[in-house]
Amino acid sequence: MNIYFVGAGGIGMANLVRYYMRHGVAVAGYDRTPSQLTDELKREGALLTFKADETEIPAGFRNPAETLVVYTPAVPESNPILRYFRDNGFEVVKRAELLGRITRDTDAICVAGSHGKTTTSSMIANILRDTPGGCTAFLGGILRNTDSNLVLDEKSRISVIEADEYDRSFHRLHPWIAVVTSTDPDHLDIYGDEAGYLEGFAVFTSLIRPGGRLLMHTGLKLAPRVAEGVSISTYSGGPEGDWHAEDVRFGEGKITFTLAGPDGLRIENLSPGVPVEINVDNAVAAAAAAIMAGAGEQEVRRGLAEFRGARRRFEIWLDGTQKKGSAILIDDYAHSPNEVRASIRSVKKLYPGKRLTVIFQPHLYTRTRDFAPEFADALSEADHVIMPEIYPARELPIPGISSMTILDKVKNAEKTFCERKDLLNLIKNSNFEVLMTLGAADIDRLLPEIRDILS
Repeated sequence: MNIYFVGAGGIGMANLVRYYMRHGVAVAGYDRTPSQLTDELKREGALLTFKADETEIPAGFRNPAETLVVYTPAVPESNPILRYFRDNGFEVVKRAELLGRITRDTDAICVAGSHGKTTTSSMIANILRDTPGGCTAFLGGILRNTDSNLVLDEKSRISVIEADEYDRSFHRLHPWIAVVTSTDPDHLDIYGDEAGYLEGFAVFTSLIRPGGRLLMHTGLKLAPRVAEGVSISTYSGGPEGDWHAEDVRFGEGKITFTLAGPDGLRIENLSPGVPVEINVDNAVAAAAAAIMAGAGEQEVRRGLAEFRGARRRFEIWLDGTQKKGSAILIDDYAHSPNEVRASIRSVKKLYPGKRLTVIFQPHLYTRTRDFAPEFADALSEADHVIMPEIYPARELPIPGISSMTILDKVKNAEKTFCERKDLLNLIKNSNFEVLMTLGAADIDRLLPEIRDILS
């Protein structure tokens, strides 16, 4: 069986491309634009095209009896390659269906949430990959410890899955252990309202297999709907929850805490390798899930301490030590209001007294429309906000919705609109103490040039 991936360069598709290539499956695919990730996939053996034309499909992938087609919802139905496969009798499935098949055959740890799921699942993978049981992990970011979004252990029965709620994709999964990090409303173009969004998570919890486990953050509005025999526990980075952090200390560029768990479990002096405040929550969840899956104290301690983070998750590109007066450059994928607020507050805590400039590129017209006041309120905690135009991704423009829908509402901060094509010139003619790029759009593609300018 061959597999053709439509949207192969997406972060969630690329790990499946890698997984099946490593298992000897012939893989080809299409993506809209080349990127560092597609360059890596091509070097690893994937046959990729960036031209939306059915003539670009390799001859070996044109037989419906021999080729499975996998697509991401980010690809429009009008795409000529996707349309060719649909019109010619191929089996065409969403990416989530393929992940669902994997979770049926493994002991799956599935991490869901409106934010925190990439870092938490990456931490779990980094702990478990060095345990006797090992793990295979499908991550929504590049784990910097391995420079890949796939951790592969062909002998392991454990899989770690980042469970994406967009398009209800996580309803295809079959968790053994499910983690829910957050349920702040998002993707209202899919779910309609907060109640619909919470219902989506309730359905996800109902898919945990009998005898499995649910670990959820304290304080969520979620009313889980689990099968008989599924145990439920809570966690937090504070003093609440069955699993929680105690004696949290900040200093000397690191965070240290004690993990407290059920039955008197205590692991002292844990220190996540990426020292931002939100990672206390993520580390507690990751440690708890890993322990449930069989990890021991030393494996938890080492996995967290050596965790280098996921690419685009609070990734420090310049630390300000290059020369006297040089800027600090940080990139973060934060794309919901609470994530944006948490990132800004973490920077303020790490670099007290320094002026923080944030470049925030809004992702999606619907998300901008639905959460503009909340985004503006979060961004107002920066000292200066620079905002380019909305990155539309899969969407068409919505009349009356633009970056100014957010920027006009920002208070107590200097604010600048700058088209993306002019950002580098603006940066060349500015002085920064701390510059942070935020958002789920393609702002990260400018980071090498931004780093060169600032250094």
